[in-house]
Amino acid sequence: MNDRIADSAIPEPAMFASRIESLRGQMTRDGLAAVLIPSADPHLSEYLPERWQGRQWLSGFTGSVGTLVVTADFAGVWVDSRYWTQADAQLAGTGVVLMKMMGGQQTAPHIDWLAENVPAGAAVAVDGTVLGVSAARALSDALTARGIVLRTDIDVLDAIWPARPGLPDAAVYEHAAPHASVARAEKLAQVREAMRAKGAQWHFVSTLDDLAWIFNLRGGDVSYNPVFVAHALIGLDDATLFVADGKVPAALAESLARDRVRIAPYANASAALASLPSGSTLLIDPRRLTHGLLEKVPSTVKLVEAVNPSTFAKSRKTAAEAEHIRATMEQDGAALAEFFAWFEGALGRERITELTIDEKLTAARARRPGFVTLSFATIAGFNANGAMPHYRATEASHSVIEGNGLLLIDSGGQYLSGTTDITRVVPIGEITAEHKRDFTVVLKGTMALSRARFPRGIRSPMLDSIARAPIWEAGADYGHGTGHGVGYFLNVHEGPQVISHYAPAEQWTAMEEGMITSIEPGIYRPGKWGIRIENLVMNQAAGKTEFGDFLSFETLTLCPIDTRCIDLALLREDERAWLNAYHETVRARVSPHVSGAALAWLEERTKAI
Repeated sequence: MNDRIADSAIPEPAMFASRIESLRGQMTRDGLAAVLIPSADPHLSEYLPERWQGRQWLSGFTGSVGTLVVTADFAGVWVDSRYWTQADAQLAGTGVVLMKMMGGQQTAPHIDWLAENVPAGAAVAVDGTVLGVSAARALSDALTARGIVLRTDIDVLDAIWPARPGLPDAAVYEHAAPHASVARAEKLAQVREAMRAKGAQWHFVSTLDDLAWIFNLRGGDVSYNPVFVAHALIGLDDATLFVADGKVPAALAESLARDRVRIAPYANASAALASLPSGSTLLIDPRRLTHGLLEKVPSTVKLVEAVNPSTFAKSRKTAAEAEHIRATMEQDGAALAEFFAWFEGALGRERITELTIDEKLTAARARRPGFVTLSFATIAGFNANGAMPHYRATEASHSVIEGNGLLLIDSGGQYLSGTTDITRVVPIGEITAEHKRDFTVVLKGTMALSRARFPRGIRSPMLDSIARAPIWEAGADYGHGTGHGVGYFLNVHEGPQVISHYAPAEQWTAMEEGMITSIEPGIYRPGKWGIRIENLVMNQAAGKTEFGDFLSFETLTLCPIDTRCIDLALLREDERAWLNAYHETVRARVSPHVSGAALAWLEERTKAI
């Protein structure tokens, strides 16, 4: 029997149900009791090239995070609370069950579920080329303890996905001065210094933003992230970049060669690992390397496990990068002023949908110097749609902006000199006292953390409760982290820092000067509205006392927070003063870049309260 399905003949959601049945047929042929499809690629990326979007292709769930498990009589996707509403809608009718994770409604994680529901002696398969080393160890330990066989040598998608996309083929280009302030040779020297400190002669890197940073290269292989699909093996004297043929122009290859960087075919990375000299030492990051690649390393090679040195280095922006980012924020703020001036003028006069907002806001950013692309898909959610933190409007499902309520807009841009990410909420028509209360409580959380002073080196997850405290006091909470690291013309989500009580407070999450992080608390009332107020901030020195060095945040984002949504009775005088000072800064720095209606809007929305 041929289990491949002609997708064009089958409407959704039946199409996804048929794909699951096709997978089950392949599982029977391969002797598998269960298959696990993670949201991952060979580089453990958050945003995936189409080739590795297997979970989405099988289930119809489009969220960026989630794990699909399929057995003979069960299919489920495990997602956290950011995606519950979205997954509930997208999985309807597919036969795939929404498995809720995180918080008070948490169900068993997928690893525990597999251990409890797959019989001893049966086999569970997951593609080892997209399974992280740390995840593979946890999965293997749990299954082996129950006598379950784990197979990592099968990619079931190849057998059932007839039109599976190939490797992305966008060209690689150089991120050059003045935008890149540190030369490639200097960055390689930094990495090698860290290798020597660990006693390693070799270092293998798979994460795409690390590669882009180390080699001062950028690409277009992944939507919204200016990275390219590659691996690298770095030695103490030279390095090899494994990238698909034809992606690196000849002139760039010559430039790389001058820094003793060779270009080799993407598929050769495994063989290079297998050929490492006996007795040598290899530095790897087990959270950022796949099980499939690690299996290629000979047993005679010693492994040293640590966070990739580049992860720390790229998170600490240089003084020159900080200046570029400040200038980029002024341009991004100007684009936002132009957009909001148009929006408020057109509201009630033109038909505006959530899709229109994306189109107009993207166009405003595209007019700004150095703009390359968006940093993620714009989230424009009106009323109930705003209650889904990762909502995305589509042609088939979107709202018209009319009537009364709250509009949440989360957007960002990739510029040659920085990456932006901002969320604002604006009133539409008449809003209620409840709207204002929630908005003000969230604003108090944003301000509380923005104003914090803390010891240098504190574990970033420990800062999470500062933003949550005003929200907890109001009897509310939110199911996502408060903040994530942001790259420099790189991924909008980067580490090592993360402000989230869901994350372990490991040593490598320490806050250091120059890190850029989001602050984005929220309140979401399903079926009603969502509120999130997000700024990017940068760690700056805040003095030294007898207790050590302290840091504080410099707010980078330059866009008014809509005071029409504030319940002034809930603000303290010091909070009001902070907001007025912020708006004064926004007005002073953005006004030179706008004129006409945008300038008038900026002056109106930054008036003191």
